[in-house]
Amino acid sequence: MKIHQETFTERVLTRAGDRGDAEAFAFVRPHGTDRLTYAELDRRAMGIASWLQDRGLAGRQVLLLHPSDLTFVTAFVGCLYAGAVAVPAPLPTDRERHFERLSRIAADARVGAVLTTADHVDALRDRLHTQDPVPCLATDAGQVGDPARWRAPALRPDDLAFLQYTSGSTSAPKGVMVSHRNLMANEAAIQRALGSGSRSCFGSWLPLYHDMGLIGHVLQPLWLGARAALMDPADFMRRPAVWLEMIGDHGVTIGAAPNFAYDMCVRRVKDAELDRLDLSSWESACNGAEPVRADTIEAFTRRFATAGFRPEAFFPCYGMAETTLLVSGTPRGTRPATRSVDPAALETGVLAEPDPQRPGRTLVSSGVVHAEDFEVRIVDPDTAHGVPAGRVGEIWVRGASVAEGYWARPDATAETFGARLTDQEETDGWLRTGDLGALVDGHLYVTGRLKEMILVNGRNIYPHDVESTARSTDRALGTGAAFAVRSARGGRERLVVVLETTGLGGGPTGAQEWAPELVERVQAAVTAEFAVPAGNVLLVAPGTVRRTTSGKIQRTLMRRLFLTGGFEERTLYAVVEPEVRELIGPAPVTV
Repeated sequence: MKIHQETFTERVLTRAGDRGDAEAFAFVRPHGTDRLTYAELDRRAMGIASWLQDRGLAGRQVLLLHPSDLTFVTAFVGCLYAGAVAVPAPLPTDRERHFERLSRIAADARVGAVLTTADHVDALRDRLHTQDPVPCLATDAGQVGDPARWRAPALRPDDLAFLQYTSGSTSAPKGVMVSHRNLMANEAAIQRALGSGSRSCFGSWLPLYHDMGLIGHVLQPLWLGARAALMDPADFMRRPAVWLEMIGDHGVTIGAAPNFAYDMCVRRVKDAELDRLDLSSWESACNGAEPVRADTIEAFTRRFATAGFRPEAFFPCYGMAETTLLVSGTPRGTRPATRSVDPAALETGVLAEPDPQRPGRTLVSSGVVHAEDFEVRIVDPDTAHGVPAGRVGEIWVRGASVAEGYWARPDATAETFGARLTDQEETDGWLRTGDLGALVDGHLYVTGRLKEMILVNGRNIYPHDVESTARSTDRALGTGAAFAVRSARGGRERLVVVLETTGLGGGPTGAQEWAPELVERVQAAVTAEFAVPAGNVLLVAPGTVRRTTSGKIQRTLMRRLFLTGGFEERTLYAVVEPEVRELIGPAPVTV
């Protein structure tokens, strides 16, 4: 007898029927809160689905361009109900390059329709270019479609649920094909790792078009029949305390963010705001999407202890779009595991105990892997052989959550999703993550990105370590990007450090007064720590260093922009070696 396997659409339909008038989502604004029950979500989604079905779009790709609010949620669920393949993407700003990038995504995905809001529909009709004309619908402009005409889609577990376009931290965006089977498997893995249930409440400011916001804070609550409180990412960036206030006001138990967001909370939440916070309900403060730093965990825990935050609430985790979302996470009820290692040994790929006479580097564990969800191997990327515990290699992953591949990119799919181990049986079907890490005592320690490793003077240096060392020299220094360029003289690799700087806004005169001394301190700190010359340091305006939508620093893009003078106008002060300056050309870079 063939056993029926539930699709994610069927799961949401069941939850909507069971939960009825219970609150599904709250969207928190500066002056009020919008709420959506399961019954209202069900009705609105059926209307959108019937509109899509009436136009023959079941099984077709549909581009979603909404703010990260309740209109996005209803549009995404509408695609699920229609049996369409949602393609979430960020709303473009007025910059032409954003529309160009979005047009490339629309063309690559071969979308059959665009769903957006009334505020953006006219601009998108005028400026979004697709191969063929496609309908563009504002889903918030009154009743959309007729819910009575909706028909349950005939879906199978291997049908696509959505395309998750990667943010492109090192390359052009690619559409990750996430099937219903992948989604069901990963939501189960997330529940196992977090211990979440129908009484959980999720709280997020993350963009909903990205995997951590979408899968972790919209689809996981729907999978469970739980509730979530959401807010605009821009509100968090303006005042980080609003996220923490929302956690207390809504009894949030699970909330996630990249490491930089916890740093922002430590730096920018005022004492008066701290006195009003209640974080006692927060059971899992997920920290992922970029390297997790021990000093961040310590500083946040210390700063917000009086608000009821518990050290065991921190949940460092690891995952990516290609695995749907989560791969590993810290065991519940335990403090994050850390490991002090010898920095010199780490450069050679070994996690060794540090010399007692010299400072070590502290690594934070990204948790453990549940055997029922994934197999993880640490592999020599050159030989495809597994490496022993405690040695650094590329992280390879296999499991039901691993996506089908990249949309319309068979070569890239074969290279990334079809890796083979050469020294073991059961060798097929491994995902090459491109991340470096090691397994020790069952814990996964992620050390960096394979493509972003800096090789200078024979040293293998992790860029985020350089950035952290540089930033620690002065409170005026913020986000940084470190990378290497090959000089025009002799082909030597030269280190470049770009640092966002506050306090130089008074113009060139103010910058000239104390920027040279600041750069000298950065150079001295980096050279002392890594024994490599830091001859190229650029102080730039806040917002210059590019990040992906998940918060990852786009170092490869920053390198390209540096070499083409792409942020010259935002540079406040720079020291650049002559042999490196010769590399900088005038050609603009479009991304």
